[in-house]
Amino acid sequence: MALVPPLDRLTFPVIGAPLFIISNPDLVIAQCKAGIVGSFPALNARPAKELDKWLTRIGEELDRYNQENPDSPAAPYACNQIVHRSNERLMHDLECCVRHKVPIVITSLGAREEVNEAVHSYGGIVLHDVINDRFAHKAIEKGADGLVAVATGAGGHAGTTSPLALIQEIRAWFDGPVALSGSIATGDAVLAAQAMGADLGYIGSAFIASHEANAAGEYKQMIVDCAADDIVYSNLFTGVHGNYLKPSIKNAGLDPDDLPESDPSKMDFGTGRDEAKAWKTIWGCGQGIGAVREVAPAGEIVARLRREYDAAKQRIL
Repeated sequence: MALVPPLDRLTFPVIGAPLFIISNPDLVIAQCKAGIVGSFPALNARPAKELDKWLTRIGEELDRYNQENPDSPAAPYACNQIVHRSNERLMHDLECCVRHKVPIVITSLGAREEVNEAVHSYGGIVLHDVINDRFAHKAIEKGADGLVAVATGAGGHAGTTSPLALIQEIRAWFDGPVALSGSIATGDAVLAAQAMGADLGYIGSAFIASHEANAAGEYKQMIVDCAADDIVYSNLFTGVHGNYLKPSIKNAGLDPDDLPESDPSKMDFGTGRDEAKAWKTIWGCGQGIGAVREVAPAGEIVARLRREYDAAKQRIL
């Protein structure tokens, strides 16, 4: 499948997923310079007025890098918008993205036509994340340009569908850009995603263990020390089911094998309410972390992924 601009400028088929609290300008800039899309949630810039500063810095540093490296320019960056009605900052943050002409906007938790139209007004594109084929149809019908298929095993708010089934169902009717999310932490997995029919790998948890990530040292080390069996799927912490590190749940005094269900009508995504703050040391993570052996600079993580990707291609040719 042909990628639409600006995704066609990538030198490596990966999007660095927006990580709540963790993604920051340092990480985004490092990812883009390494040749993959760097992204961050708009809500990470706090207070709201900080978003303008973040976007200014990212834009200026990438422009400067591109001028100095015309033969190997940086990849475009993306900003993630939570479009659920509970996000009181959405309109403010969207207006800021329009003003800065953010190349890629990743939308989550509800597809909204007015958001897509605002991004299209300056030539940007929208990728909407979905956990099943029904939501995928809704997103494209409302004007999204592409999809992030969030399969089982993904970090954060993950679905329960096999990546094989999810990509198969989406590709039966949609030939636009698709990124696959779910336990992708190696270059082999990126190639496997493409073999299934996705255009791009969507990688988050591996970058939590990067030097640039705004994560506690204990969190990064827990990523290194843990594997798939250490991941718990629960909706207790935000009202939406997601994957979390079992040791962090134990450290909070909870039994990870006996967590209560949350009320989905009380969803909270960290816009300042006490409910979200109560779980600030419950750490999200996907099942692919067994591949993460050390805390390293983001550029080195991308370099490792490239080596693994190239080696995997050689094995199957």
